[in-house]
Amino acid sequence: MTTTPEPNTDAPVAPELLHGVPVVHSGNQVVLFPVLDEYLTTVSALADDGYRMCIDLCVVDYLTYMDRPLPADTAAERFEVVVNLLDLEGRRRIRLRVQVAEADPTVPTLTELHPGTEAMEREAYDMFGLIFEGHPDPTRILMPEDWEGHPLRKDYAIGRIPVQFKAPEGR
Repeated sequence: MTTTPEPNTDAPVAPELLHGVPVVHSGNQVVLFPVLDEYLTTVSALADDGYRMCIDLCVVDYLTYMDRPLPADTAAERFEVVVNLLDLEGRRRIRLRVQVAEADPTVPTLTELHPGTEAMEREAYDMFGLIFEGHPDPTRILMPEDWEGHPLRKDYAIGRIPVQFKAPEGR
């Protein structure tokens, strides 16, 4: 009688990759962690795979949570750009999480591949100060042009904006 050897459970398991990028499963969703240099190439490859609609692009400031769980080869940075893409024909969704350094908060724009990201990238600049290289209109979208700082950064000073009321008519 021949027996098959038991698999070695102590052997390191190679990480799952898609287009050379580490993959994690969060619930039923696939999450990719491309490094910044792979970001545009990965989004382009995903568009070729059918992910032709960007439904969300936002930024997270992890200033106080630098020890969050990430894939083994992914270095935590202060900022993270999160992009959600849809493949409407294949009824699939995928998320990308890209680490962005505080010292150089520059990210390539996705406006050529996904024109709908134009306003989302402007909001990310306005609220967090990330610069989207190649963006067609890198100006503020929510705050006044003369506003100083980026209000959703964790180190933004908490202050007050005085509210001015108009006296009611007849008083």
